[in-house]
Amino acid sequence: MNPAKSTSFIDPKGFLIGLSIILLWAASLVLLLLMEISWTNPLVYVGILIQTHLYTGLFITAHDAMHGLVSENKKLNHAMGWFSALLFSFNFYWKLFPKHHEHHRFVATDKDPDYHHSDNFFLWYFSFVRQYVTLLQIGLMAITFNLLKLILPTENLIVFWMLPAVLSTFQLFYFGTYLPHRGESDNVHHSSSQSKNHLWAFISCYFFGYHYEHHDSPGTPWWRLWREKERRTA
Repeated sequence: MNPAKSTSFIDPKGFLIGLSIILLWAASLVLLLLMEISWTNPLVYVGILIQTHLYTGLFITAHDAMHGLVSENKKLNHAMGWFSALLFSFNFYWKLFPKHHEHHRFVATDKDPDYHHSDNFFLWYFSFVRQYVTLLQIGLMAITFNLLKLILPTENLIVFWMLPAVLSTFQLFYFGTYLPHRGESDNVHHSSSQSKNHLWAFISCYFFGYHYEHHDSPGTPWWRLWREKERRTA
């Protein structure tokens, strides 16, 4: 994180947006877990995509909390970040926190935990996953799965709880790490940015394809990154 660039925009809407994502994720998950799966029903596939996008929203909410953008109240801000990260397959906020700020401080260097010099998608992805997935997480997921399958259909748990979480890691990695940081970038943030298309930027990864803009203004919440894009392309 570059303090000189971090002119944080704290807005009460940040907390309400974060809370809305959590509630939408939970409501969608409950409905999908109770849904009868038929592979000829297009709603099954729509449900997977929606739940994947909402999982990504959980991580983005935790990410904004790491930058202090969810609430001016530090305890509430960190609590929202902690809870959002936990819902995302038992990620631990206080483990993610220092690594993310290392990414901002040492972007695209050997000290950047998110970076891989090879530019190879699969090598980079597995390096990325190793940084953040722990045996404790896997154990907690396994315990939770075995408890939930006592009362819920196993197929639903796999399709709507586990699969979207995995797909979301690809979404976050591809649009929020791989595309912005692959190859050579001669700018100060070593980051590229996707072309201006606000609808696609939101659908693909909550505007984090506008990645140069995020590094240039880490004090801007995800839901205002489109304005940074507008400012840069004006």
